[in-house]
Amino acid sequence: MRWDALFNDMEAQLAARQRLDFEAEVAERALVDAAKVELADRLRGSLGLSIRVHVSSGAAFEGALSHAGSEALVLDESMHQVLIPYAAAAQFAGLSRLAVPEPSRVRQRLGLGSALRGLAGSRAPVTIVVARGRAEAEQYGVIDTVGRDFLDLAVMREGEDRRAAGVRQVVTIPFAALAGIRSASPAGN
Repeated sequence: MRWDALFNDMEAQLAARQRLDFEAEVAERALVDAAKVELADRLRGSLGLSIRVHVSSGAAFEGALSHAGSEALVLDESMHQVLIPYAAAAQFAGLSRLAVPEPSRVRQRLGLGSALRGLAGSRAPVTIVVARGRAEAEQYGVIDTVGRDFLDLAVMREGEDRRAAGVRQVVTIPFAALAGIRSASPAGN
């Protein structure tokens, strides 16, 4: 009978060691898998959720996450939509733990410049929030041109249409200074 107890004890120790090895391997694989997850994947896993995005200048935007691209996201605020470059974000609140990879190679290549070119082509008025250190400034206008890493904004009085006589000045804004681009029309329009 002593032999039975000895073998039972040895089997229990082996089973415990195998369980610990298995749990360690699972934990290690989870860490490796997590290291492959990109921010855009986490954001795509949070589509439809209400989130809050704090940008490095101190401003915060809150709304339902409606789009997560390769370099920027879109929030639906109560009255407007706001495009926020990932580079401007300091932190996110309310994200799901779910990560969803982008299946489309074409959409993976569409960056911030593509979204801004779409806004320029539509001639839609926008309010651009420009980060200035720990502060920000807002400028209303229409995006005239979009370069590789900058945009030209025709600054106007709020509510005016883009006409040569209504343009107060044209300013060039580097993408790195963008904290957000808010639509002038209500969200969803």
